[in-house]
Amino acid sequence: MLSKKPKPAFWKFVKGGAKTLFIAEAICFAVSYGVYYRMNTNREFRHYINENFPFVLDYYYKAGEVLGNSNLRQIDSAVWRAESGKRE
Repeated sequence: MLSKKPKPAFWKFVKGGAKTLFIAEAICFAVSYGVYYRMNTNREFRHYINENFPFVLDYYYKAGEVLGNSNLRQIDSAVWRAESGKRE
């Protein structure tokens, strides 16, 4: 007859840590996709990001230039300049 031996605590720790890491990674991916989707569809959100986190918007524009949408940075800056001219 086979005797049952308890699993070592190390493997329980590794298995639990892997599950936690997978869940954390899935949550981070969902949040980053949500921010990317909102930046991709909402110019006012890009303007907010530009005012508060300009390095994030710079990475967004660089990714767009690599993927093929190279003129979005110029369009956004032209629209924001026109809007700031109307406000003053």
